[in-house]
Amino acid sequence: MKKILSSLVSICLLAGMMAPAAYAAEKQVQLAENATSAIVIERDTGKVLFEKNSHEKLPPASMTKIMTMLLIMEAIDEGSLSYDDTVRTSEYAASMGGSQVFLEPGEEMTVSDMLKAIAVASGNDASVAMAEHIGGSEEEFVNMMNEKARELGLENTHFMNSNGLPAEDHYTTSYDLAMISKELLKYEDITKFTSIYEDYLRADTDDKFWLVNTNKLVRFYPGVDGLKTGFTREAMYCLTATAEKNDMRVISVIMGAPTPKDRNAQVTSMLDYAFNQFQTHKLYEREHTLAEVEVSRGDKDMVPVVTSESVSLLTKKGDTIDDVVERLEMNTDLRAPISKGDEIGELILEKNGEVVSTSPVVAGDDILEATWWTLFKRVFSKFGAA
Repeated sequence: MKKILSSLVSICLLAGMMAPAAYAAEKQVQLAENATSAIVIERDTGKVLFEKNSHEKLPPASMTKIMTMLLIMEAIDEGSLSYDDTVRTSEYAASMGGSQVFLEPGEEMTVSDMLKAIAVASGNDASVAMAEHIGGSEEEFVNMMNEKARELGLENTHFMNSNGLPAEDHYTTSYDLAMISKELLKYEDITKFTSIYEDYLRADTDDKFWLVNTNKLVRFYPGVDGLKTGFTREAMYCLTATAEKNDMRVISVIMGAPTPKDRNAQVTSMLDYAFNQFQTHKLYEREHTLAEVEVSRGDKDMVPVVTSESVSLLTKKGDTIDDVVERLEMNTDLRAPISKGDEIGELILEKNGEVVSTSPVVAGDDILEATWWTLFKRVFSKFGAA
């Protein structure tokens, strides 16, 4: 159950909220011709601007690491992990084939360097080392990956490892990858890693290792700052790319392209289409305080209500201005304890009585359960005021 907290507040945006499928209809034939599956979404709203077979289950290869990076960034955000923490490489992690940074058994690196190895060089060994560090074992970390997929409502994704090496029953879709990427990009620090074109690991040692980003668009397409390539013989050439221009961030996914050239060309065309045809109107950044609401039985009377993600509205370019209203609906009977980041309501944007966007809102602070003495003083003060 929810209760309406705020009155309707008029805000301006451009009109013309067409159905997403209609947006891309005229480009359906030209885009992603040489790919098995593809999708383009706008990050803040999650609106689909173009799609082709976007719910077909396919092997993701190293794009699996988008979910691995998401769990790493969540752990950092929650405070259970820091960039300076040291991660030890197990013999199992060091044994990974394919793309790797040649970690030795027992070698230690910071979380920051491990993330760099994953994001830039697609290190399978670094992915497993991080999985073991966070989950205790790669198997348990994979359980966390699949649980996160369920939490995001992704019904066509199942992981068997943390790095994307070929495995039976390891699959996802271009749509699901776009949604995982949308979630990952809430943590803006990730692009400090995924946007690196070249760098070094072990820079101050004799074992200095040169990293070159497998995503060449980071260098050759203005605004691209991530996210992850993928290739196996089964998956063919894949890429999840994100770019930002004029306060609009787009996520584009290609799966099953026949060559790296085709992969990059098709993603480039989809990004061009999105930026040429659409624009976003940013309303709130992530963690913007919208209001304060009452909490019962807490050590504090009120909890800040903050945005869980960047909130924007999407329109086609050149549309006229019209009124939209925002409404904040809170969960009823908010009661301590509440942890910072707990979902406590929803921000709803409406146009002409129809919902055009919804976004979860979360607690901006920890609210502990009040002691008996605190509750007694609170009740007593109310009687005193009367």
